[in-house]
Amino acid sequence: MTDRSQLLEELRWKKFPVLDDGFVCLVDVMGDDSAIVQAARVSYGAGTKQVSDDRTLIRYLLRHRHTTPFEMAEIKLLVRVPMDCWRQWIRHRTANVNEYSTRYSVAIDSAQSTPENAWRTQAAQNRQGSGEPLPLELGRQLTAAEHELHELARKVYADRLAAGVAREQARKDLPLATYTEAYWKVDLHNLLHFLSLRMDGHAQEEIRLYSTAIGRNIIQPLFPVVWEAFEDYRMGGKFLSRLDCGVITRLTAAAAAAGKAPPFSQEEFLAAQDESWRPLTRSRERDECAAKLIDLGLLQG
Repeated sequence: MTDRSQLLEELRWKKFPVLDDGFVCLVDVMGDDSAIVQAARVSYGAGTKQVSDDRTLIRYLLRHRHTTPFEMAEIKLLVRVPMDCWRQWIRHRTANVNEYSTRYSVAIDSAQSTPENAWRTQAAQNRQGSGEPLPLELGRQLTAAEHELHELARKVYADRLAAGVAREQARKDLPLATYTEAYWKVDLHNLLHFLSLRMDGHAQEEIRLYSTAIGRNIIQPLFPVVWEAFEDYRMGGKFLSRLDCGVITRLTAAAAAAGKAPPFSQEEFLAAQDESWRPLTRSRERDECAAKLIDLGLLQG
């Protein structure tokens, strides 16, 4: 048995747990690192192998956003995920999906419970994000109330079914925490896009756990060279806009004239900011630029 065959034997149908009762698992895969290379080289014909090795070519493709070769590989997953998290997931419309039907079958008897220490405040600056953890005592109360709600909703659902209510109607008051299952088939290019968004620190924690499980446990071993480039250029890279570059240019020019070295102060940053930001009391673009420069060691935190 080849190393690749053994890897597939180990990964197929292995359930990687997520949250309290969720999982992701590989159903099937078409292609590997060499499939991306093969698809890219067809554009150049025979005799191009000597120009660059496979790793160099894959890194070039990802670095320069030549995405078509990555569409030649496909991954099929089976996932169990809470419905509220699934709603975010299904917004990525570049996959083939077949979901568990609660019109045809009884709903999965499981709902995602929030640990007492996992309740979060609403973020102050981000309307769709979380802030700091709530106090543990309050978390205990919230988790206890959540359990009561789930038990009541499940009892109402079971009573409706027992009374002969149609499954499609009986389900309507089930909480969004109820788990669903789906087959999700996607090409590697679109999967990497999904992972770049949903593994990011700005993504909701719950879907971030799912995407990290997919990326680390399934995609990394199946496509090690692609994954290395993905981490280097997508997850670990920085996108600098024209405005960001202008700020850096002005900062470094002023510093050179004054004989100073980074990190620069917030006052120096504001003096070098883009003119379109200057009249704004609040500017997310300016804040994001500052965050990039702090990460790069060019600006004081």
